[in-house]
Amino acid sequence: MARGNCLFLSALELTVEFPTWYIPEIKVKKTLLALVILFTFLAQGYAQEIETLRQKIDNIITAKKATVGVAINGIKIKDTLSINGQKHFPMQSVFKFPIALTILSEIDKGNLSLDQNIDINKDELLPGLWSPIRKKYPEGVTLTLGKTIEYTVALSDNVGCDVLLKLLGDPQAVENYFSSLGFKDFEVKINEETMQNNWELQFLNWTTPKEANKILATFYENKNGLLSQESYDFIWDVMKGTQTGKNRLRGQLPEETIVAHKTGWSGKHKETGITAAVNNIGIVFLPNGEYFTISVFITDSEEDLEASEKIISDISRAAWDYFIDH
Repeated sequence: MARGNCLFLSALELTVEFPTWYIPEIKVKKTLLALVILFTFLAQGYAQEIETLRQKIDNIITAKKATVGVAINGIKIKDTLSINGQKHFPMQSVFKFPIALTILSEIDKGNLSLDQNIDINKDELLPGLWSPIRKKYPEGVTLTLGKTIEYTVALSDNVGCDVLLKLLGDPQAVENYFSSLGFKDFEVKINEETMQNNWELQFLNWTTPKEANKILATFYENKNGLLSQESYDFIWDVMKGTQTGKNRLRGQLPEETIVAHKTGWSGKHKETGITAAVNNIGIVFLPNGEYFTISVFITDSEEDLEASEKIISDISRAAWDYFIDH
């Protein structure tokens, strides 16, 4: 029997002679002591279980020339882990998911509609921005708001992103919305055009791994009805259809695994070769119907893109294995 179990049984089996008038009080104290030891024993067991996952992740990131932030949450309280969980990381395109949620909040208020037409003019199709919209419609196009969100989230379209921000007034509107919901470790100050044209400014749009997980869980669980059913179904279908980052969270998972996720990438600094952001946040659905949320942010990296993506896929696979076994 394990040492902890022996300690627990000893506490339960302890007998001491006391006057009969004192026995009820002693029994109460013994019961409380037994409960305290029991809960301590269970907590230590849970901590040891999740610590095996932490050790695996530590082994994955220790020798890497990069700063890695990780947050993982299962549906049970014991299945919680973070590494650099409170550190500020530049979001890059990860912020397109919160932008879409802010747009959907306006739709649910009746201020916008998924079916309304959005004109994207040729002069908005800036050549320096990643844009599947520009590639398909080089002369400009009219898309529904719903289709613009799909391009922005599932394909990480930067033109679509800035069109959505214009609808909201400015990037600060996204931060204001999330601040009103109690999210404090989250800031959005600039759009894609500004971010892609000035390396240092990308750090103005930041969050933490723990806050990213909290955003994912809050809007997926939707306990407070933040999204209407139509908006809820729409955004999670879009997130499940994300086509970027196939070698990140999804990289080493079974092919049939459903992952609702959003990626972000800064590219390399031309002079230093440093990568400021290789990110992926998402919800991974398990075969038993449960799920876990996972956010991995990599910054200040000297690793190439392939190596950085493998860090994310290695962490995701380690988490998958942990939850499959537990």
